Amino acid sequence: MASEKVLEVSGVHTFYDTSHVLFGISLAIYKGEVVCLMGRNGAGKSTTLSSIVGLKQPREGRITFLGQEILGKRPYLIARMGIGMVPQERRIFPELSVRENLLVPYQEDKKGWTIEDVYDLFPGLKKLDRHKGGYLSGGEQQMLAIGRTLMTNPKLLLLDEPGEGLSPLVVNHLCQGLKRLNQQGMTILLAEQNLNFACKISQRAYVIEKGVICFEGAAETLNADEEIKRKYLAV
Repeated sequence: MASEKVLEVSGVHTFYDTSHVLFGISLAIYKGEVVCLMGRNGAGKSTTLSSIVGLKQPREGRITFLGQEILGKRPYLIARMGIGMVPQERRIFPELSVRENLLVPYQEDKKGWTIEDVYDLFPGLKKLDRHKGGYLSGGEQQMLAIGRTLMTNPKLLLLDEPGEGLSPLVVNHLCQGLKRLNQQGMTILLAEQNLNFACKISQRAYVIEKGVICFEGAAETLNADEEIKRKYLAV
């Protein structure tokens, strides 16, 4: 495991109005890792990611990114620091072309990801360069959403349910792209329900249930533990 800690979440409590959703969540991600946060619908996965990027402000706890406290910062400032998030709804611009979607966050004066780099990672998008985002399939939109986030040059990539609603074939293509991305050095945290998909690309795993972390360990350990899968993932 790499020694540099990229992200540390410590004792985070997050509420929606008066509803207590996260109960002292703690997790850590090291440079070059792929870590999955597993759990059923409503377990707290999306709230955890939203808390990290500042879309939902925790009431208690600490969140540090590359050693700097980010809890309480505005989402745009956290993004500028190097955390990129691909939301569950993808939120591409339907009336813009694939190329135009990718150009939205592009800054010409900064070195980093280019459109050509994204097309190299997801070759299928290159053929759709002039197609409007709203006419793409679910899998194509997901790859576009990932590509657009990469154009912000993140040091940490968060993905919320990237495999949701996609066919097994498309999930496999997505898996290969994320593996390649990780091999290039990208640190990734993904919230997922699809255990097979998550364990194919993750080194470590956390399982969340009712806002509490109930498992932490190697992804292969989780995949082999039938009791944990039955109890917390309904697999």
